[in-house]
Amino acid sequence: MSSSSPSRPPPPFAPQNPTSAPRQLAGPFSNMQISHAGAAPPPFAGGPPGSGTVPPSAIRAPQGPPPPPSQPLPPFARPGAPLQQQQSPPPFGGPPPALASHTQPQVQRPAFRGPPSGPPPQVQRAPFGGPPPGVSQQPPPFGGPLSGVSQQPLPSGGPPAAAASRPALFSGPPAVASQLPQPAAVPQRSPFGGPVALSGQPPSLVGGSFTTAQAPSFGGPPGSVPQTAPTGGLPPPFGGPPVTQQVQFGAPPPFGGPSAVLPGSQPPAFAASQAPPFMGPTGGNAPTFAPPAWQGQARPGAVPGGMQPSMRMPGMPGAMPPNALGQGMSLAPTPTMPYSPHAQVSTPSKIDPHQIPRPVPETSVIIFETRQGGQAAIPPAASSEFIVKDTGNCNPRLMRCTMNQIPCTGDLLTTSGMPLALLVQPFALPHPSEEPIQLVDFGEMGPIRCSRCKAYINSFMRFIDQGKHFICNLCGFSNDTPREYFCNLGPDGRRRDADERPELCRGSVEFVATKEFLVRDPMPAVYFFLIDVSMNAVHTGATAAACSAISQALSDLPEGPRTMVGIATFDSAIHFYSLKCAQQQPLMLIVPDVQDVYTPLQTDLILPISECRENLEQLLESIPIMFENNRVADSAFGAAMKASFLAMKSTGGKLLVFQSVLPSLGIGSLSAREAEGRSNISTGDKEAHKLLQPVDKTLKTMALEFAEYQVCVDVFLSTQSYVDIASISVVPNTTGGRVYYYYPFSALSDPAKLYNDLRWNISRPQGFEAVMRIRCSQGLQVQDYFGNFCKRVPTDIDLPAVDSDKAIMVTFKHDDKLQENSECAFQCALLYTTIFGQRRIRVINLSLSCTNMLSNLFRYADLETQFTYVVKQAAKGIPSLPLSQVRDQVTSTCINILQSYRKYCASVSSSGQLILPEALKLLPLYTLALTKSVGLRNDGRLDDRSYWASIVSSISVLLAIPLVFPRMIALHDLTSREDDDSLIPSPLTLNSENIHDDGVYLLENGEYGFIYVGNSVNPVTLEQIFGVSSLAGVPNQFVLEPFDNELSRKVNEVVNEIRRQRCSYLRLRLCKKGDPSGDFFRSLLVEDKAPGGLSYVEFLVHVHRQIQSKMT
Repeated sequence: MSSSSPSRPPPPFAPQNPTSAPRQLAGPFSNMQISHAGAAPPPFAGGPPGSGTVPPSAIRAPQGPPPPPSQPLPPFARPGAPLQQQQSPPPFGGPPPALASHTQPQVQRPAFRGPPSGPPPQVQRAPFGGPPPGVSQQPPPFGGPLSGVSQQPLPSGGPPAAAASRPALFSGPPAVASQLPQPAAVPQRSPFGGPVALSGQPPSLVGGSFTTAQAPSFGGPPGSVPQTAPTGGLPPPFGGPPVTQQVQFGAPPPFGGPSAVLPGSQPPAFAASQAPPFMGPTGGNAPTFAPPAWQGQARPGAVPGGMQPSMRMPGMPGAMPPNALGQGMSLAPTPTMPYSPHAQVSTPSKIDPHQIPRPVPETSVIIFETRQGGQAAIPPAASSEFIVKDTGNCNPRLMRCTMNQIPCTGDLLTTSGMPLALLVQPFALPHPSEEPIQLVDFGEMGPIRCSRCKAYINSFMRFIDQGKHFICNLCGFSNDTPREYFCNLGPDGRRRDADERPELCRGSVEFVATKEFLVRDPMPAVYFFLIDVSMNAVHTGATAAACSAISQALSDLPEGPRTMVGIATFDSAIHFYSLKCAQQQPLMLIVPDVQDVYTPLQTDLILPISECRENLEQLLESIPIMFENNRVADSAFGAAMKASFLAMKSTGGKLLVFQSVLPSLGIGSLSAREAEGRSNISTGDKEAHKLLQPVDKTLKTMALEFAEYQVCVDVFLSTQSYVDIASISVVPNTTGGRVYYYYPFSALSDPAKLYNDLRWNISRPQGFEAVMRIRCSQGLQVQDYFGNFCKRVPTDIDLPAVDSDKAIMVTFKHDDKLQENSECAFQCALLYTTIFGQRRIRVINLSLSCTNMLSNLFRYADLETQFTYVVKQAAKGIPSLPLSQVRDQVTSTCINILQSYRKYCASVSSSGQLILPEALKLLPLYTLALTKSVGLRNDGRLDDRSYWASIVSSISVLLAIPLVFPRMIALHDLTSREDDDSLIPSPLTLNSENIHDDGVYLLENGEYGFIYVGNSVNPVTLEQIFGVSSLAGVPNQFVLEPFDNELSRKVNEVVNEIRRQRCSYLRLRLCKKGDPSGDFFRSLLVEDKAPGGLSYVEFLVHVHRQIQSKMT
């Protein structure tokens, strides 16, 4: 790919236009810097571009002294970033930019240039993952976002320009270098009360109107508050005036306030003299430099212990306004029928679409203590902004339950219609202000465990007999305390050293594993790259993009002698490369037999990166040139994976496969299945779902062998045709990896995403050769696990790799009664190897109250976790059931839960009302969105549906909601916004009333960003955002370039902030009115009526009818 050849285009990530003057890094972006040893810190810790000011705090709390710096950091904890952070490449960079102006000039290696060359010292970082700014004025054939005239250095410039600078291993998307916002206390929220009526009449509220027109925004995993949490005495988490703060979509309703009732009863109005409780400023947005990643709906205040008396209080923000589908409304035209996407339901005239439940922005940040008053506190919504103080229960980011009180009996659980499940995300990114998980070393003795059930010591185990014995909180067995661990008890019955021992006072802790946990020596960090070089891959630019991405990402691999790499390419044969530095150039070894594969050498195929880096970079530069005239169209994907596995078998590790076409040769070859497969459009055929099943068991058998030897496979599919993801995804899903899908692959816009995805894949917090087990109290038992893993024994799951993005869902069933007013405990134990070769056990504990009251189950339900369970169950059903049946099951789940509440818990008796429990009032809206999602809609491509199901299998709560219920914002008026203190404007409700012909809108779901442009947009606006006055010739897949104007700068800031929140380099698509792309955009507006789908109002009426028919 050398530019010296005049007949070839410039390399994929050639340097771009030089930037003229450096600009300061905006506060919200400074959190993209991963700490690197030895680099200069950026001079600015916050403040708007060009300002040196530190923004006002968004949270108010007593400023205690920071925790002592001497505390050891556990391997995966991301500590709060200090105010002065070290300059480094963030996790989501584009192709590597030249050094930012404030770093010291060091040597930079261009993507395909071989020896290093020095960069111009004043060149700025390209915006979020674009190619580096540089000298050439010509855009590359497939560079990332271009660096134009706007010099805003965005948070994700490429890998480090300096070869010497290294990322701090588990810093994740790091923290905003602004001051820690002080926690704004939330006024005391009314407890969980009786129903609120939803009527066609506007609510009678004095002191503030109920706003539902603006939906809140989703949050994202990366952290953003920089300093460590104040330790000098935490305030009660909820008290004091609310501070306006931007919030996210998908938050469950506050755990307080009334149930929502659709239609009928007249709620009490607020007296003129009193404002509605905790009304606060609605629709407020976060200050620019508040932590956008963690903004969200705040949890209402809780009485210590979280259990609150029922109270009737309509019309509070975050709760349902008093409104109703009045008793007299005309529902007659709606026949009672089983749900069908084609059901025609007329809209009753009395429902006010502005008064139905929608996500409402909450305006505060809280410090959440996991236990208060000796009881579990109700966790904030997953998408909200909160800072956790671990006081015995685990951080809810690591493990949360679908209900925050556990039913005492299986009958009670069945009656509720709700699922009992945990969502476990063991390496979830912590908020930067949270204390890291503590590491405890018991020496040769090993961690203390119950001798009967093998549960690990935790803060809920009770010591008796002056500390000589302890009672297991899971099985009740009385154990002897080892002599080395003995300590006297204090007057309160606790051990005197309990507060000094993390395992006795924290919900999450990490133990050093002893020799008894080692089957073999801990494995090294092995990364093996496997690249498709078939004719199609080379011609579409996919091969060059893969080589470029790998070349740039090498600097993000863990440092040290234990990091090893290998590489192979394949078409109809497999080509291995020996990278020994003794050879002047890499040696190619060809394996032609793709039926009975073998590895050509036992050594020298996988070497420490320190010994072979130069040869590897030289090879990556050469591969696109070596195969540029390749005429072999076949791909031996399965055989190449098997051969690579044989090379890795002795160590295990990560196998990263870059594939472009349907595998057609050798082991695991596939064919375009049926006419539907070939054209990739499913018909109304009753058996169509069978095309979403793996074609046979070949790849599954292979994947089980990979998992046994600790090989994790990630597949990057850069394709322009059908590749049978249903079959291919079996391998990553079984080995703890995932599928990345770039369809249709664009050599212009996708290399930047490919690079960012690869870079985050290898630099995020992760562990290898892991085994996980969930234990629970007697009376419950684990029913099943869902996620990307291999399960060989009933009790454990094997994870060749586990990372910060992967979540495991665990369902439970009763095998006995639980005692009321006792606590039910859950413990997750994860044994894993760090990337530096240490064996650790991460233990995560959660203890929740048991109840015999059905109303408590609804009052303390966790909407987002329950809905994530429903989404995962739907994905599980896609390959085995017709789509219409999956949609029916999703709708039935919603109806059964609401009917149970209506029948057993609602005090209002009129049959003319649809009554929604406060905590689950958004369940119908999310359910409707799921039935219209890419995975469940009739008109989707087979590969799109299979890809959707494959990512849902391991998705976290945080990203499941936006995937189904996206966020939409207006871009055309960013410069005229009044709430200019927030980076991302308040989201719009997902209906066409908010789409105007003269507007430009962004709708994002964490994977894609769809930019919709109306027909009457001002050409000046188009020129400012897109650089053209007409979009006639602009392709749907395009690169968002920065231009020298305020609107362009703000649009780029918004897109990059969303990418940072989602830990994903949003793939942008242009949607134009009157074009099929515009129709697709409108189909994502889930509140609208769609062909074969109901509008939101119609769906509420349908749900109401179904409940009525069940009641009678």
